[in-house]
Amino acid sequence: MRMSRYFLPVLRETPAEAQIASHRLMLRSGMIQQASAGIYSWMPLGRRVLGKLETIIHEEQAAAGHIPILMPTLQPAALWQESGRYDDYGQEMLRITDRQGRHLLYGPTNEELVTDIFRGHVKSYRNLPLTLYHIQWKFRDEIRPRFGIMRGREFLMKDGYNFDVDEASAVHAYNRHLVSYLRTYQRMGLKAIPMRADTGPIGGKLSHEFLVLADTGESELFFDSNILELGLGDSDIDYDSREACASVFDRWTQQYARTDETHDPDHFARHVPAVRQRRSRGIEVGQIFYFGTKYSEPMDACVNDASGQRVPVHMGSHGIGVSRLVGAIIEANHDDKGIVWPEPVAPFAVGVINLKPDNEEVSAVCEDLCVRLEAQGLEPLYDDTDDRAGSKFTTMDLIGLPWRLTVGPRSLAAGELELTCRRDGRTFNCAPEEAIGRLTDIYGVK
Repeated sequence: MRMSRYFLPVLRETPAEAQIASHRLMLRSGMIQQASAGIYSWMPLGRRVLGKLETIIHEEQAAAGHIPILMPTLQPAALWQESGRYDDYGQEMLRITDRQGRHLLYGPTNEELVTDIFRGHVKSYRNLPLTLYHIQWKFRDEIRPRFGIMRGREFLMKDGYNFDVDEASAVHAYNRHLVSYLRTYQRMGLKAIPMRADTGPIGGKLSHEFLVLADTGESELFFDSNILELGLGDSDIDYDSREACASVFDRWTQQYARTDETHDPDHFARHVPAVRQRRSRGIEVGQIFYFGTKYSEPMDACVNDASGQRVPVHMGSHGIGVSRLVGAIIEANHDDKGIVWPEPVAPFAVGVINLKPDNEEVSAVCEDLCVRLEAQGLEPLYDDTDDRAGSKFTTMDLIGLPWRLTVGPRSLAAGELELTCRRDGRTFNCAPEEAIGRLTDIYGVK
């Protein structure tokens, strides 16, 4: 993509309303623009990051055997009245009446609607287990939206729903989701810690939140530092194995890790050595629930079991805040110059800077680099503008692409260009062939 043809409305000054790093940098880098309180337009650069996150989520959901659908943003109020949640949800729910006098709501979540889909089509335990999910815009009428997309009113969310014939099968689904979420966050370059959580208006008896450590997080965290040493590595997970999924669940949840809502100070003091006790703040980026028959019983979502008896299915729900993840990644990856994207979620793999666009040889090398990078699946952002060199570098640092290729007459005379790492500032003077080879190795291109 040529910068001269791209829409990248960067700001040189920080807007006064931006209080945290992610909000400041998303506005300054032209990723978002506020439409109204807590509601944002996603500009081209921001939309590309959302797309990278969605791709990773879809791939990990497919690996776990989950099936994508797409439900509407507007839902009939009657379904929520049937489950008993319509009046309980509170003023965060946006309620709407259409021209026919029908009562609708802008969905904050989809338990009722997906249960209605399920009960209309699935009648036998032979069709279970089943997990349906989608990625969709949602709305919660926050009383005080703030911190940009971190606590907005409209947000993009992945939410999934499992249906199982009994509790043991549903608990396996819960464990399977925990594993798939850990893999998802790891691929995004994030360390997300599962912590015991309150079930809130979703209900049920089992829930874990996934939190990323950040000084600007809204949640206060208490945890055993041992959990920071855990990882999944590159090993494959057998999602059909209850033992394998339970083993990962046990390993990640046996260490003390809770938010302030569920924190037990006495237990923390007695069972976690003082040297390993940690207190921090964090950003919630996902949550999983097991709520048994909370929705299936009142909504008559039942199947015939192996004995022919009609039983309500056991359910759980599982969410990832996709748009919120963008802010969380920036909070965990930035410096005083701007964003520092991890390679898997960067809007472009590499920035190419042409220091002399009016120089035919320099421009020819830059364009050849772009063609060869694209052929390797590494889409570049090519700064072919007439801006000053300092301005070009400032913009590239602000938008945070992981790697930068700089081409100018002086280095080209020596048959070289500069390859620079955004994270640590390392610069390699190398031939174009070598630069392409380094980047394909870094991104794992085969």
